[in-house]
Amino acid sequence: MQESMRDVVFRADASLNIGTGHVMRCLTLADALQQRGARCRFVCRAHPGNLTDLIRQRGFKVHVLPELEYAHYNSSSARECTHAAWLGSDWPTDAAQTKIGIGETVADWLVVDHYAIDANWERQLRPACRHLMVIDDLADRLHDCDLLLDQNSGRVAADYFDLVPAGCTVLVGPKYALIRPEFAALRNYSLARRASPQLKHLLITMGGVDKDNATTRVLDALKDSSLPADCRITVVMGPHAPWLTKVREKAKETPWATEVLVNVQDMAKLMADSDLAIGAAGTSAWERCCLGLPTLTMVLADNQREGAAALKEMGAVLLLESGDQLAVELHEKISLLLGAQRLLAMQQACIAVTDGAGVSRLAAMITNAND
Repeated sequence: MQESMRDVVFRADASLNIGTGHVMRCLTLADALQQRGARCRFVCRAHPGNLTDLIRQRGFKVHVLPELEYAHYNSSSARECTHAAWLGSDWPTDAAQTKIGIGETVADWLVVDHYAIDANWERQLRPACRHLMVIDDLADRLHDCDLLLDQNSGRVAADYFDLVPAGCTVLVGPKYALIRPEFAALRNYSLARRASPQLKHLLITMGGVDKDNATTRVLDALKDSSLPADCRITVVMGPHAPWLTKVREKAKETPWATEVLVNVQDMAKLMADSDLAIGAAGTSAWERCCLGLPTLTMVLADNQREGAAALKEMGAVLLLESGDQLAVELHEKISLLLGAQRLLAMQQACIAVTDGAGVSRLAAMITNAND
């Protein structure tokens, strides 16, 4: 590691609207960078459902921006920032507050993971950092950055050709997925226990917030499914999930032994010990693929649709629609997966998606960057 590579600042938010994925994947990268000697800190806005306490528990300092009444997004570019309201302020205010959060010392890297931030904001922060990295999933707005990561399946570097400066390095695909190292560490264990697959343990994980209560809809729809009688169900919820009480009530009504877990600390082991997942598309999709866990995937946000479709095309997931036919879909697709051969085929497709070492690749690239 170069001596000057000491200070990495992350600008990311979590909220009931945004979800938890942006902050969680930044924490994964921060852990890897810290192990390589970097000092990592965060700048986050105090949205309802924020994760600032968790960030501190993980050992990182957080500069908290105040919750503000949303002001009109003042963009001078031809492209409108679709998710502008997620910032919680207008972009010039957020940029100025972030500069204060960074402090007078120029950061070695500023890592931005936020759908509400584009090149306008990034240009204002250029003097506060030596290098600027963007983590994105959308390819829908201009960026002013040195390094851009889009970890989604089906994404190609050309998607960002006219969205980033000519000298920007663009990394695309699940090869660079920001998966915590414990998933890669359990990969061999997970694959070994799937040698003779059977459907005995179902994992349901619809995101850290699940603001639209997809979990309850899934549990309700499962009642008429073809799950084996001896199957057990584990439901995972985040600590800020607004429907947690409702989910716990619904879990008591299911015909199978069902446990609801909150703020799980050993998610990799839980996934490795599961035979099938019903899960939201998004960051957790790469974790499940790393462990070879077949998944019935539900798209809960438009920005997840393209990546989920790519995983379906690869045979790694089966897609679920969240509408009135959910119970019928679950019955049909679980019936398909009762056969060992179909489960084996999905497992093989999953493990071809990612090996789980993306965060190590990215951390090495950042720490070895020239000033």
